[in-house]
Amino acid sequence: MAAGGEHARGQGLAMGLAAALIGGGWQVATRQATTGAFEPTDLALIRYGVPALVLLPVLARGGLLPPGVPRLLLALLVLGAGLPFGLLAMTGSRHAPAAHMGVLMAAGSPLIAAALAWALWRQRPSPQRLAGLALMALGVALLAGSSLAGWSPAHARGDLLFLLAALLWAGYTLGFRRSGLGAWQAAALVNAWSLLLVLPALAWQGGSALARAPAADLGWQLLWQGLLAGLLGLWTYSRAIALLGAAQAAAFGALAPVVSALGGWWWLGDRLGGSDLLAIAAAVAGVLLASGAWAERPVPAGARR
Repeated sequence: MAAGGEHARGQGLAMGLAAALIGGGWQVATRQATTGAFEPTDLALIRYGVPALVLLPVLARGGLLPPGVPRLLLALLVLGAGLPFGLLAMTGSRHAPAAHMGVLMAAGSPLIAAALAWALWRQRPSPQRLAGLALMALGVALLAGSSLAGWSPAHARGDLLFLLAALLWAGYTLGFRRSGLGAWQAAALVNAWSLLLVLPALAWQGGSALARAPAADLGWQLLWQGLLAGLLGLWTYSRAIALLGAAQAAAFGALAPVVSALGGWWWLGDRLGGSDLLAIAAAVAGVLLASGAWAERPVPAGARR
């Protein structure tokens, strides 16, 4: 592999890891917020409003309807990473714990993306990537068995919303690379359209309750929802797709449940059992395989005998 290819691949792996860390932390922060002083629409205003304003200069260069991007594909991007995805995930976090969110949404998305890529474009995974997906599926099953052991009918609604959010995120994963957009341009478009969509929802709801939220909680959510998840999270994930491809970038989603499980243990006091630790190990090994981190490097021509 050429030096430039090695550098791009290394950068892609770093971007995928950063996106997974941000995504897992966002899940825990969202669960804390929606069970506290924040409505999902209020969180959505922060999540999409802050990065939309920051990225206005980027948006101004291409507009809300950039030339060359099919309208249906643009709609898929907004659905998959914008307001519909965000409201599904945030509302689900109100009904089901963060462990469910990590298992059913973040870890389910790369499996759905791989299945959709095969069904739509016959993109069959290599044996190494297939083994990685199998390990991720094992991690999902183990975490599901642990987190769903205390399942109750009250959690069913949240679990369903997480699965729908995973489906939308997989759509963004597959659609971004075909859009021809840069990572910052895609982030600007998704956030701008989401902000335009959430404003009527807030007006119908009777306004936002953000002004009545505790200042410390509001500042914490501005950091997580607006800057980390809304701005840096989407950009790092989009860069990972551009550098690694949709399937390899989506594989990093399986690390998000690891982060959310550890974050829930450290931040929310959730206990981790033996099956949780085994699931974490399986997910990490699966990501390394599916992302190509263990791929065999070709020997440079000058180094051959």
